[in-house]
Amino acid sequence: MNLFENILLDIKNNKNTKGRLIVVSFTIVSFFRTRAKNKFILILIAPIILFYKFITDFLLGCEIPASTKIGTGLVIHHGRCLVLNKNVVLGKNVTLKHNTTLGNKESLNGDDLGSPILKDNVIVGPNSVVLGPIIVGKNAIIGAGSVVVKSVEDDSIVAGNPAKLIKKIK
Repeated sequence: MNLFENILLDIKNNKNTKGRLIVVSFTIVSFFRTRAKNKFILILIAPIILFYKFITDFLLGCEIPASTKIGTGLVIHHGRCLVLNKNVVLGKNVTLKHNTTLGNKESLNGDDLGSPILKDNVIVGPNSVVLGPIIVGKNAIIGAGSVVVKSVEDDSIVAGNPAKLIKKIK
């Protein structure tokens, strides 16, 4: 897909204005950032990155670094209070609800122990936390208010603190 097709998909998938603004802005920044082969080009696109940071961080309270690897079709409900570590990887058609944190674990001496990978078609409920070097499998659903610190199998629903398997999706 090209940039224009990705933007149209972002607009179609995100029904609210804040979600559209975040995802479309991220798509544009990511497009230019991945094509910046040297520091001179990064300097040229710096205003785009700063505008993105202003919109997401300061206006909407979402921390999604421009270097985060996000597949196409991201859906953000409500567009508030999202925190994603720069090393998080999101597959295609992932849905994030408000107050979601996808972060890394650190050792006592500050070493980064890893960040989550969410495969395709994952839904993360509101007020959820997904931490550490874990994999959330395809078509998984993370219930509201869950704390996920262990990998989740494909086609599973997990919930709770700590999150436990509720059922397998057929």
